[in-house]
Amino acid sequence: MTNPAAALADRTTGLLGDSASRDYARKLRQFNAFAEPELRSLIGGMGLKQGMRIVDAGCGTGEALAWLFDQVEPSGSVIGFDLAAAHVRAARMFAGAGIEVLQGDLEAPPVAAGSIDFIWCVNTVNHLRDPLEGISRLSTLLRPRGRMALGQSSLLPEMFFAWDSRLERVTNDAVRRYYRDRYSLNERDLKSVRALVGNLRAANFRNVAVRTILMERVSPLDQATERYLRETIFRDTWGERLRPYLASEDHEELVRLCNPQHEQFALRRADFHFLQTFTLATGEI
Repeated sequence: MTNPAAALADRTTGLLGDSASRDYARKLRQFNAFAEPELRSLIGGMGLKQGMRIVDAGCGTGEALAWLFDQVEPSGSVIGFDLAAAHVRAARMFAGAGIEVLQGDLEAPPVAAGSIDFIWCVNTVNHLRDPLEGISRLSTLLRPRGRMALGQSSLLPEMFFAWDSRLERVTNDAVRRYYRDRYSLNERDLKSVRALVGNLRAANFRNVAVRTILMERVSPLDQATERYLRETIFRDTWGERLRPYLASEDHEELVRLCNPQHEQFALRRADFHFLQTFTLATGEI
């Protein structure tokens, strides 16, 4: 007989090789700390009401669980689920009365069909090999007139170096080429990142609306923003891995700007100005 837990642990469903064993917990925590003001504001504008039952699909490390529960307490409830075991462990720190965290896959959501009023799903469906199929499966969880909110960060290219748009451009292109090579992807494989509206409509959602906001920061930076940029972007997304994809002089300049010990460290510059977009598409079933 097949062991369900072992089957889940072995499952790999994502475009980027998502599996139960992956662990992006530190990156997710850093992004959520950086983006908390904007994400909480968006959640507050969703018109959620006391008593609603909510799912956070692909809940990651779980920070949004408490933000969602704030909108529906005391009689409402929130269920978060994620495929990655490390993320589930982290998210369970937020579990308690009204908040439940489960390990599960978007392809087989661990929630009863027709039992949910609202689904929150951020930076998740773009990792699926078939985002439309994932959205369609999630839609079965909703009650009549239930709603889904699909969020995606960085729909438009970020601005990191206000004083050098050329270096931004070649760095962003180097990142794209690195990920294409690492995961054997082409440009068309990544198109779902910008297809939130079309996928919601194709999944038979009505009253589809979309809003894009800017997460904008300037020097001097708050601690959460500096940690997110320094560790998640400068080190873990860029770093040594980009050397083969950049001209030597561009890589040397990037290293200087990303080095906290260097006098040119970007985050210490008085003219540092950072922009990142976040897009939220919503629809009703």
